[in-house]
Amino acid sequence: PFDDEGGNPEFRKFSPSGKVPVLVDDGLTVWESLAILEYLHDRFPDAGFWPLDRMARSQARSVSNEMHGGFGALRSACPMNMRREIKAIAVGDAVFRDVSRIETIWSECLEKSGGPFLFGDFCNADAMYAPVVNRLEKYALSSHPVVQAYSRAMKAHLAWLEWEKAALAETWIVPADEA
Repeated sequence: PFDDEGGNPEFRKFSPSGKVPVLVDDGLTVWESLAILEYLHDRFPDAGFWPLDRMARSQARSVSNEMHGGFGALRSACPMNMRREIKAIAVGDAVFRDVSRIETIWSECLEKSGGPFLFGDFCNADAMYAPVVNRLEKYALSSHPVVQAYSRAMKAHLAWLEWEKAALAETWIVPADEA
């Protein structure tokens, strides 16, 4: 399994950064979420990884980059864990600032696109926010109607269902993420 603390020499054979995610395709190794998403878009340009509309695509990339580089308080206080029971924990103001910003992003995107996903159809931006959907639910961090509606749409999508099934079948556990 992936060992975040001690490293795993076997894992480093195919992940230059020693971290996840990493994609190995046709002899090419691509790491980091956004690089992988851009690679997939380039490899399969008609698959709908990004919105077709230039302005929507730019906005989708912006909110995806914000997700990738931001919300550190939420990530630190609320580890991603599909198995976790829904239960609120005490969190600081920085987490609630992150949640407020996420609520704003989702509200603006969904209002503009008409939903059910951030840019109408499911795209890379939704994939980037999938862990946030999980965190907001599992740590009971938002009752905002937009968050609830978007979370329902995400959790009904085939990609989510496959991801959740694989996560729940995983036997490797990070003890610190089980709190």
